Amino acid sequence: MWKAIASNALTLFIVILVMVAGLLAWGRQEFNGPGPLADAACVKVDRGASLSAVSRTLEGQGVISDARLFRIGADYADRGGDLKFGSYLVPASASMQQVLDIITAGGQSTCGREVNFRIGVASAEIILRELDPSTNRYVEVVAFDPAASAAPQEYVDASDDRDLRYRVTLAEGVTSWQVVESLKRAEFLQGSVAERPAEGSLAPDSYEVARGADRATLIQTMQSRQATTLADLWASRQDGLPYASPEEALIMASIVEKETGIADERRQVASVFVNRMRKGMRLQTDPTVIYGVTKGEGILGRGLRQSELRRETPWNTYVIDGLPPTPIANPGRLSIEAALNPDDTPYIFFVADGSGGHAFAVTLAEHNANVAKWRAIEAQRGSDAATGVQGN
Repeated sequence: MWKAIASNALTLFIVILVMVAGLLAWGRQEFNGPGPLADAACVKVDRGASLSAVSRTLEGQGVISDARLFRIGADYADRGGDLKFGSYLVPASASMQQVLDIITAGGQSTCGREVNFRIGVASAEIILRELDPSTNRYVEVVAFDPAASAAPQEYVDASDDRDLRYRVTLAEGVTSWQVVESLKRAEFLQGSVAERPAEGSLAPDSYEVARGADRATLIQTMQSRQATTLADLWASRQDGLPYASPEEALIMASIVEKETGIADERRQVASVFVNRMRKGMRLQTDPTVIYGVTKGEGILGRGLRQSELRRETPWNTYVIDGLPPTPIANPGRLSIEAALNPDDTPYIFFVADGSGGHAFAVTLAEHNANVAKWRAIEAQRGSDAATGVQGN
């Protein structure tokens, strides 16, 4: 009898072990296998949220199949207390293991809404945008110029979201005055800037900031990034360039920046000015004259007058020899690279060609012919505008 009982108990124990092993195998497969999410989705983890609350939310959104199994897996991996608040993009069919990795890794949020304050040459614009998980692209929600209008209600409402991300983006060619004046209108920043940064010292780039960040600290970050870029590129410059210092290269880069917005042309434009300096010719570039008129405080908004081309200012390269005393804008990395590694060309002239780029020339006769073509294009455009004809 006792043998039968022992045999039955052993059999039952083995069955239980098999069942437990099967259950563990099933759980492991469910935890590591493809999840139920048909399309990529944004998952938000609130600050201070518990694993239990997050797992229920994930199950409710269809991101995971079983909240209890997700909690068991997280606890087994000893990561139940590692949740990082934020909004994260979870790919389609993500396993529970992948979801756990995403929401415990931390770092920058990869989903949700973002405010991008874009400071451009002509204006500054605050853009509220949201990531579309299906395309992994940002979709604009609302945009406005804080200098021209009050914040729309959509922006005001979004500002209450503690997970809202902020960034400040500087366009190439903005002046330091434009940057400082624009930052004053960024309501999500605080603090003042004691003095205008040196022209050219700010790196055009995109800067992620926190709400309440200090304006002066942000300016220092921009300056540090530009100084690092200039130092790195100066170390790999061409031999024989007509610059006595990195600061002179930065001045040239700012002129190149203002002369062309086409990346492929920057090295050619730089070569023209370098060739002129080597020949002892004046640079004769309109953007330097404009800076002498505006001092970088806003845009001129009209053509230059003959009197302004003749007026002597420290920046007017029609009347001064060599480089002006300071940069005329904040150049981007590509323009600094162009100034320090210009193309090897014989060009000493260039003029707009009507396509957005420029026609380059070696001789004055070639240049005059290119100028005549450009003036004909301008005249035709003026005629078309007067008659309502649309150009291509």
